[in-house]
Amino acid sequence: MPEPADRRYGPAPLPQPRGPLSAAVTEALRRAPYDLPAYLGVDLDPADPLTDEDLQLTLFLCYELHYRGWQGVDEGWEWQPTLLALRARAERPFEVALRRLADVPAVPADGVAAGLAELVAADDGPSLAAALQRRADLTQFREFVAHRSVYHLREADPHSWALPRLGGPAKAALVEIQTDEYGNGRLDRMHAELFRRTLDRLGLDTGYGAHLDVVPAVTLATNNLMSLFGLHRRLRGALLGHLAAFEMTSSLPNRRYGNGLRRLGFDEVATRFYDEHVEADAVHEQIAAHDLCGGLVRTEPALAPDVLFGAAAALAVDRLFAAHLLDSWAAGRSSLRAPAPPIPPPTVPLVGSTPGAAVTPVAPLAPIALV
Repeated sequence: MPEPADRRYGPAPLPQPRGPLSAAVTEALRRAPYDLPAYLGVDLDPADPLTDEDLQLTLFLCYELHYRGWQGVDEGWEWQPTLLALRARAERPFEVALRRLADVPAVPADGVAAGLAELVAADDGPSLAAALQRRADLTQFREFVAHRSVYHLREADPHSWALPRLGGPAKAALVEIQTDEYGNGRLDRMHAELFRRTLDRLGLDTGYGAHLDVVPAVTLATNNLMSLFGLHRRLRGALLGHLAAFEMTSSLPNRRYGNGLRRLGFDEVATRFYDEHVEADAVHEQIAAHDLCGGLVRTEPALAPDVLFGAAAALAVDRLFAAHLLDSWAAGRSSLRAPAPPIPPPTVPLVGSTPGAAVTPVAPLAPIALV
């Protein structure tokens, strides 16, 4: 039986709160829109905004109102003034933390595309992709896919916020990239749909937002970063820089993810999402750096530093995400807030395997030194 449309495409049920602020917001969203007390009497300046569970979930609760909403939540909350004020107050420490974390270079004389290339070349974060290709066991790979489902089941949507805010060459370049992301208008080729098949092959819930309750703050932060950039016109340069960093660092990791699944015995249906990105993102890389970001800066030169900030922030937060997964696995614990559900017998035989046969785990990941 196919999943009901609301399970596949949203809205998702409200997640469980993770502290006083997200608890207050969740409780408010269950009611008809009303004026909230100022900041709900909760401290909005955590020591580490990027890993604070309460702050990151609160931001995600607010941002999702601008995407597919929440099950049972009045759509009037999307533009409720006091909730928007609360969101703005919560965004401040988040953006400050991002600007502290991101090592943003000066715009080189060769232009913003050269600056993006330098940022990507200098990125020396831990190689999560290499670990998943060579050593991760099936449980760890399933965890990785659960983390990424928060974004991939709405893939491309955050960056599409830039479309009405651009004109000329940058807009044309973004349309070209996004058209591929959305499968050229074919549902079965949309990247979100390809990822849903990967989830299904790995025995994971394919519903929109199904894994929100088990992913940690750092995973929410990778998503909230895109929403922060996408929902603020003043950060449109950062949003394009974020997309460029995505595209410029995607092809090789996705090749490794696909090979990791093949190593674990999965078929082309499971790997197609990753295989599709190997070819597509090799093309998108050049479009994003030169036509998209370069086109924007030719029209609006003052946005060049914002483009590099967005790229640097994307790379920096992804390093935190990768370090969390690798450190968790090296310590022999789950990278999720709760373990993924047991692996069911495959409904389709794995490549070279017997239906229902267990997959032998490989050795745990050794600790990786971060520099």
